[in-house]
Amino acid sequence: DSLMPLFLERARAFYAEEGNRIILDVSLSEYLEYVEKRISEEFNRCDAILEPITRIPLIQTVEACVIEPHVAYMLEHGFEKLLDEDRIADLKRMYDVFGRVKAHKALCLAFKNHLKKAGSSIVENDDKDGDMIKNIISLKHRMDKIVSECFDNIIYQDAMKDAFGYFVNLRSNRPAELLAKHMDSILRGGGKSVGSGSKGGRGAEDDVEAALDSSMAIFRFIQGKDAFEAFYKKDLAKRLLFNRSFSIDMEKSAISKLKAECGAHFTSKLEGMFTDVELSKDMMASFKTSSDSMEELTNVCPGTDISVQVLTSGLWPTYPMLECNFPENLANGLEVFKKHYLSKYSGRKLLWLHSLGTCIMKVRFSSGVKELSVSFFQAAVLMAFEDSDSLTYSEILIATGLEDDELKRTLQSLACGRERVLLKDPKGKDVNDSDTFKFNSKYTSKLYRVRINAIQMKESVDESRKTNEMVLQDRQHQIDAAIVRIMKTRKTLGHKLLINELISQLRFPVHPPDLKRRVESLIDREYLERDSSDPQIYNYLA
Repeated sequence: DSLMPLFLERARAFYAEEGNRIILDVSLSEYLEYVEKRISEEFNRCDAILEPITRIPLIQTVEACVIEPHVAYMLEHGFEKLLDEDRIADLKRMYDVFGRVKAHKALCLAFKNHLKKAGSSIVENDDKDGDMIKNIISLKHRMDKIVSECFDNIIYQDAMKDAFGYFVNLRSNRPAELLAKHMDSILRGGGKSVGSGSKGGRGAEDDVEAALDSSMAIFRFIQGKDAFEAFYKKDLAKRLLFNRSFSIDMEKSAISKLKAECGAHFTSKLEGMFTDVELSKDMMASFKTSSDSMEELTNVCPGTDISVQVLTSGLWPTYPMLECNFPENLANGLEVFKKHYLSKYSGRKLLWLHSLGTCIMKVRFSSGVKELSVSFFQAAVLMAFEDSDSLTYSEILIATGLEDDELKRTLQSLACGRERVLLKDPKGKDVNDSDTFKFNSKYTSKLYRVRINAIQMKESVDESRKTNEMVLQDRQHQIDAAIVRIMKTRKTLGHKLLINELISQLRFPVHPPDLKRRVESLIDREYLERDSSDPQIYNYLA
């Protein structure tokens, strides 16, 4: 007993000096190995030559000298490098070492701050938006592995959730939009889009399923899920209408994942879109088995087959109602279907969305006949060249009846793209009112059926802006409805309580100043009034 205080004092002096010296001379990885080695040596020394009673105070002395004073230094000098390089063994060792001096709180905070920093650099780099979601998913996979194998404590899982929730929402709706695009790429490309080694079948579907699960892991952190829904619905519509899906089973799997995460109300419209596609198939089967309809179609539109998809307004994205002059026989063919449809569903109204229409045209070139897969608008432009090999822009505008901007985009796809079935004079990428166009009779292709990509099928900056504007409008309506619903129930409520109630009810990120503006708007429209005795209290007006 008389020797122990002296022994511990000498040990404290020795390890304090050694720790202070070594930590400055070696890397963090080497210092952690040194700490582990010294503690192990002291355990063995206690077992070999010292009394058992000495073990606990001696080990505590070592820990107090070589770990505790250097916690902050280790976190600032080398910890981030271990995380960036996925040094699993070193991170596990660091977790164990810090646990000896109850420093997990500091380690967890450093881990969280590093994650915020790494994630923010990904999200805020708008030059690499195309890789944002892939990089976030890669970061998530790496951190999941580190937490599961190194940091076996729920506080680290919570820290990771907080960090991802922070940086994923740094740029308003942009990550939600890009996540929807990422899932669109997976569901269109299948195994190819996720780098699958499987050539098809069950293996490719398993890879797609895994990619969807990874996407859903990021989706959980998205606060603006309504923005995600708007962009996802827009892309889903294109996949369904233009038959671009890798697998309908995978599409339904994605919907079921979204439903499990957000509830049936979130996916009801998406599921309704699938229902419309199935009902449209049944309707076309009914149309084609109707002898009267098929006979009338043959009379007014000989040699032409039509396929129509009937979409329920309100379920699908809003599309512009663009007019176009079609050949009389094709217009008559659409009327035949309309007559058949209304005979089945009287009282309904059909509106034709020509901007979504596609067709297969047989076109004769010098090299032979080709089948061109084109949009309705592209077909209308090509049909204008039936009676003339050369037309001015103004003549095509009159012949097709298309809007100016739409015609320019359509002519661009036919005369300035990869497959140039029209020749533009003068040459150039832009279409001008003074241009002249000529049918390219010398057009050649190795393929018999050639798809000419329509520019309007591609997501443009303008489309993205319009979708974001639509999301903001919908949010204003939801905020207004929530305010009225709360006030109708409570009758009288203070400003702070109303704001807190709204934040808890709305499923997208909101800011108090925005909510205040919506309250002012409802006061102006006489849904609410300020209390005469206290302007911070609102009364509901029936």
